[in-house]
Amino acid sequence: MALKWTLIWLCSFAAFAFTASDHNETEYQGCNLTPEFFELLPAFLKKTARCGENLSVEETFLLLVYMKNATDALHRQQLKGCQGAEPKQCPDAEVPQNGGLACVTVAHKRYCKPLCNDGYDFAFMRRSRVYDECSEQTGYKWSTQYVGGNRLAVCNEASMQVSGAATAYFPKDCLTTMSSRELPRKVMEHFTSELKNQGIQGEPENPCLVCGGP
Repeated sequence: MALKWTLIWLCSFAAFAFTASDHNETEYQGCNLTPEFFELLPAFLKKTARCGENLSVEETFLLLVYMKNATDALHRQQLKGCQGAEPKQCPDAEVPQNGGLACVTVAHKRYCKPLCNDGYDFAFMRRSRVYDECSEQTGYKWSTQYVGGNRLAVCNEASMQVSGAATAYFPKDCLTTMSSRELPRKVMEHFTSELKNQGIQGEPENPCLVCGGP
């Protein structure tokens, strides 16, 4: 019975996360998630994982569908952090899978730095290419190694990380970094320092750090 209610609770949470992404904030202003919610969530998830063998096939796939919907909705939500920044003429850069993207605007120019998760490396050498630029000087297109489009980097599975600068890799992965209070700030501080070291001066605006898919 306890497992049944755990399943119902998880499905309800997943359904809420999926549904809320398609409605305006006013409609859901009474659905704020409390600190207690996040304290209880890990225990519910651990119990479901531990007792998963007791689920029927239908229950297993029902849970997988709801959790996928929740994951997809939350992923789309976090991507909004880097969307619509100045200069508006620049298209949103593609966030690499198995990694993430740090971006900032300085003096009306948009700079984005791809990062790879632990266990992944860049498809092309990027040691001297920490970031890519989009500005009036680039025709409001990304100065990417890839021809056309908004892809800045690809993170491929690798046993060694040698293609990028030392700061171009997450300690573990992007999601773990973003769940920390301090790590995202450190990533952005490294990035802004690298820009200054390249002679890019000005007040950073519209900073963001987002994660790609698995």
